[in-house]
Amino acid sequence: MTEGRFAALQEVAGPVSRETFVRLEAFEAAFRRWSARINLAAPSTLPHLWERHILDSAQLVCIAPEVRRWLDLGSGGGFPGAVVAILLTDRAEAHIDLLESNRKKAAFLQTTLAGLGAPATVHARRIEDCYATVPTPEIVTARALAPLGRLLELAEPWLIQGARALFHKGRDYRREVEESGDAWQFDLVEHSESTGDGVILEINDLRRFSRR
Repeated sequence: MTEGRFAALQEVAGPVSRETFVRLEAFEAAFRRWSARINLAAPSTLPHLWERHILDSAQLVCIAPEVRRWLDLGSGGGFPGAVVAILLTDRAEAHIDLLESNRKKAAFLQTTLAGLGAPATVHARRIEDCYATVPTPEIVTARALAPLGRLLELAEPWLIQGARALFHKGRDYRREVEESGDAWQFDLVEHSESTGDGVILEINDLRRFSRR
């Protein structure tokens, strides 16, 4: 079972050390313990936590293997931000900021990631309150947070400074992309998910749409 999980992780995330794999399993165990007290994820997904959430999050580092500075919006129970943080542990000068306004979830993230030695800073604040304090990263991520148009609005202060976005989206993503075109223009690359039938939208060069 362990070897199969390790192989599946390497398949979606690329080369991963055994130590990093152990850290991810420790995160999974902590997630299950805390989930008994606070709502970190839908209970129906807990039996498939490794495949449904951890591997789904881990595939981001394979899309951007060179990136060192990350930012995760609305981190919730840690997907994808906490998983990315753990995968960055062995990378020199890597760091990720996690923004989560729910203080109980933020406490889980802070306690667990600190215990694992992950290069992460958890901000227990609203996204809008972090624009002046969180520096522009190379990548902004979000998963199951908001429709695309709203995500672009939330991430705009960082994206217009040169960051690019990697947003998890489900099968209905084309409608969200179309609807966001009323207010936004951007360059888009669609990455098929390695772990399901959704996509990861890579967004560059964000600008507000102007009619002339």
